[in-house]
Amino acid sequence: MKNINPIETKSWNKLQKHFLKIKDFHIKDFFKKDPDRFKNFSLNFDDLILFDYSKNRITQKTMSYLIKLAKECFLKQSIKSMFNGNFINVTENQPVLHTLLRNFSKKNFFIDGENLSLKINKTLKKIQSISFSIINKKWRGYTGEPITDIVNVGIGGSDLGPFMVTESLKPYKNHLNMHFISNIDGTQVIEVLNKINIKSTVFLIASKTFTTQETITNAKTIRNYFFKEKKFLKSDISKHFIALSMNKNEVKKFGISEKNFLPLWNWVGGRYSLWSAIGLSIALSIGYKNFLLLLKGAKRMDDHFLNAPLKKNFPVLLGLISIWYNNFFLSETEAILVYDQYMHKFSSYLQQLSMESNGKSIDRNKKNISFQTGPIIWGEPGTNGQHSFYQLMHQGTKLIPSDFIIPIHSHNNCNNHHIKLLSHFFAQTRSLAFGKSLKELKKDLKKKTNKKLNNKKNNFLMYQVCLGNQPTNSMLVKKITPYTLGLLISLYEHKIFTQGVIFNVFSFDQWGVELGKNVAKDILSTLKKNDFCSSYDSSTNGLINYYKKNK
Repeated sequence: MKNINPIETKSWNKLQKHFLKIKDFHIKDFFKKDPDRFKNFSLNFDDLILFDYSKNRITQKTMSYLIKLAKECFLKQSIKSMFNGNFINVTENQPVLHTLLRNFSKKNFFIDGENLSLKINKTLKKIQSISFSIINKKWRGYTGEPITDIVNVGIGGSDLGPFMVTESLKPYKNHLNMHFISNIDGTQVIEVLNKINIKSTVFLIASKTFTTQETITNAKTIRNYFFKEKKFLKSDISKHFIALSMNKNEVKKFGISEKNFLPLWNWVGGRYSLWSAIGLSIALSIGYKNFLLLLKGAKRMDDHFLNAPLKKNFPVLLGLISIWYNNFFLSETEAILVYDQYMHKFSSYLQQLSMESNGKSIDRNKKNISFQTGPIIWGEPGTNGQHSFYQLMHQGTKLIPSDFIIPIHSHNNCNNHHIKLLSHFFAQTRSLAFGKSLKELKKDLKKKTNKKLNNKKNNFLMYQVCLGNQPTNSMLVKKITPYTLGLLISLYEHKIFTQGVIFNVFSFDQWGVELGKNVAKDILSTLKKNDFCSSYDSSTNGLINYYKKNK
């Protein structure tokens, strides 16, 4: 990958000048000037996703300059570097190969003489075997009961990814009850344990190092519950525990046998790991065939990202539009608004995927960055958000670019619910873009009353004004299936990669996450002592000492 500071490129300079010319234009002006705007700013992806980006504060010239910026930052070459297995995760001296996990090519892929394709296929077969055995009630607990519940114990990517997917694909789930434990707060593990019968439950312990404090603390608490059971032997652990890790020694110490060990690899980051053995909970929830369809959907988007020209490249367009607002309008935040209740965890998942990847302030040249990098990602599903934060979006002082996503066909045809949901979806993107002026409000009021405006009512009309000009992307998905969900997840993975290349950051490490972990270990030893704490700053000392006094 080339280490290009984007603000030193010719394109960035042109974009800055272009921004000054159009920054005060309203979205409605763009539509007036271009009758074919929807046609010119939309993309139909495989007749499965319609991507409409016409309601953005952009022109053809904007997109042309953004594409040139991508070219000056050698985006195409960087994409090829990732897919070729180059060691682009420089700070950890690793390739980035989550895309290889969903590559169904018969050609073997080697890194340093090691056949990674063979390893992946072996793990997929193990996922298939375990999921078949548990789903078909051949796997039995230590008392001989068939398995009814699956509990995934992990945190970060080992939790958010599989949790989001199993929730999003609930219409495809089988009889197994799925549970997820991530927080080290004892409340979560106890609440899950209170819901289940451990004699008919399998626990998936998902930790790359198998030393992650939150995950292993929860796993040991669960294991202790088994040891309280009559007739439970140490040798029975593997009837109820499966390890998803790369640390065989720690897995063995825990008591899990090698047959219940599924490997993870350093060349797959946690937030990209749902395609790996971490996806076992997904395969258990929706079946192995549907898990493969999820992978195949992601693979289709991989091929598109790798081969499509930049100006028609779905993830690239999404990433460049984000940069336009983040780095020229200085918007700082993006909302992901999914009008599908099953996908209620999608924005939370993307929050980690984006903010852990591109929340960086040192560039690939080891220099401090002088411009904004990763935006703040947030969102809520469907009409819930409309009765919450949409007020700020419509009448607040902040620019909030948003992605709106909705399926055309719902899994639940309940009376006229879905057509009403669609009406809200279309209404919100239109209202955010075009707003409602005082003149329009007066005209509406006059029509309603059919007489001259009442002065009192007229005085307060200004409070109903919505300025509009809030940019949105709309994605209409035929239906949320394992395949189309795979497309969407891969789409956002590559959008984030596009941003990271242009920001000139290393998107695949997360050293900021490690700092808090290490400090917490040090403070834990302090909390276990009874003596007065004086080794930290006055605030931390004060808080710790107050806790010790009142515990």
